[in-house]
Amino acid sequence: MSPPVQRRRSVDSSSSWDEVQAEDRNLADIKQPVPPSGAQVPSFPEPEPSPSSASFKEAGSGPSGDRGLFSGLHSPHFNEKPPAYSAHQAIPPSGFRVPLGPGTPFPPPQQAGNPPFRDADGRSPVFIGSAIFPNSVHPCKINPNLQPPCRVPYGGGEHEHHGRYDLLPFTPDTMEFVRTSHGRIPLGRRPVEGGYEDHGAKLYHAIAQVQGVMVPGKTAEHLGGCNIAFGGGEHIIRDNYEILCWRS
Repeated sequence: MSPPVQRRRSVDSSSSWDEVQAEDRNLADIKQPVPPSGAQVPSFPEPEPSPSSASFKEAGSGPSGDRGLFSGLHSPHFNEKPPAYSAHQAIPPSGFRVPLGPGTPFPPPQQAGNPPFRDADGRSPVFIGSAIFPNSVHPCKINPNLQPPCRVPYGGGEHEHHGRYDLLPFTPDTMEFVRTSHGRIPLGRRPVEGGYEDHGAKLYHAIAQVQGVMVPGKTAEHLGGCNIAFGGGEHIIRDNYEILCWRS
């Protein structure tokens, strides 16, 4: 698993979650807009491809020439309003999302949709989401009964995310979970994009069962399975989990 990385740092195996969250909290200090009722963002922030290669664009706008999450992206900055979209707009590869973060109220059912899962207590709703980091976006689980609601599998643990995260309303008429194993994308299926690593590899939404509970997490070909956060730890399921795909 490649961890979320921070700005103005080289990526190495010594990067800790505390260091990642320090930058995460710096981003959280920026005032985030509360999306108006019923409004959604057309996908999470995505990197802009470099004109000269298939790698992600190097913004080079910082003092160290760092590549920031909000440099060269197609999604709004925290202090900008989410772009409006029409009912006839094509659904982006990662779907329409509800941007959330510290201090933003959890959206009503009309906006968040029905919770596709329940937590271990059998009552607490669990939603699908993506946690946004300075240089990457990672699929996660969202439980509005927890503080903070967003939980990310990382480095063997279940970690709290204090920055922006985007809720993906699950729509059964356009999405479905398809069984797979070992990071494979089912033949002929188009997975819902859930994020990307700092080096550009795509991440997808997945679910796996742990102790009888279906838990949302992330998968990718380079991960070789499904990584989920549950019970304070990170669990890696290699076989017989499900990946979220668009219906044909």
